[in-house]
Amino acid sequence: MTDTSPGTAPEHLEAHDGSIAGRLNALRAGVLGANDGIVSTAGLVIGVAAATTDRGAVFTAGMAGLAAGAMSMAVGEYVSVSTQRDTEKALIAKEIRELDEEPEAELAELAGIYAAKGLTPDLARQVAEQLTAHDALGAHAEAELGIDPTQHANPWQAAWASMLAFTLGALLPLLAILLPPLPWRVPVTVAAVVLALAATGWVSARLGDADARRATVRVVAGGLLAMAVTYGIGALVGTQLG
Repeated sequence: MTDTSPGTAPEHLEAHDGSIAGRLNALRAGVLGANDGIVSTAGLVIGVAAATTDRGAVFTAGMAGLAAGAMSMAVGEYVSVSTQRDTEKALIAKEIRELDEEPEAELAELAGIYAAKGLTPDLARQVAEQLTAHDALGAHAEAELGIDPTQHANPWQAAWASMLAFTLGALLPLLAILLPPLPWRVPVTVAAVVLALAATGWVSARLGDADARRATVRVVAGGLLAMAVTYGIGALVGTQLG
């Protein structure tokens, strides 16, 4: 019979805690990437639409913004995750050397970490000894560095995910500005962007256990501000050029 007493999680739940956290982080990153695509592309196409009625110009600007933004997100994510992975590998290599050269000092350090968390010195020493005997590198890497030595983020996976999320987000304002009749293209785009940002703001807040209403208002207000500024600039530039 499975023990479900307070403070004790079933084994099948404990085994998946890390994977669930990883999936939530990936989903949150995807939502934020889509949000970036929505806001940046909406601001761009609305600014161009304020300057000209030429659908070709709006389409060209929107596609250029989509491509540039998606590539920028992918490259930035690849570089960031690669740097993180290289740093983690270097720290793990250092930990391996220290465990090999100074095992007693490392054991004392691990015991000190658990003692600082509230265990008695004797119990902290016992815990450190048992964890070291079971998996020395895993125990020390987790306690000292907060790293799982068996798992490293994949920079290519992060890059493709960011590119896809940004592209999907950017397609919404691009289609919204191109498909409606000329008099309706800006109002339809604004409405579509507001609804999309409200959805992404709510989802990201729920994933992070934050106040959904506050997060949604903040995201929508930021998007409206971006569109208002670029629309004003586009109208001004269009008037000057005209």
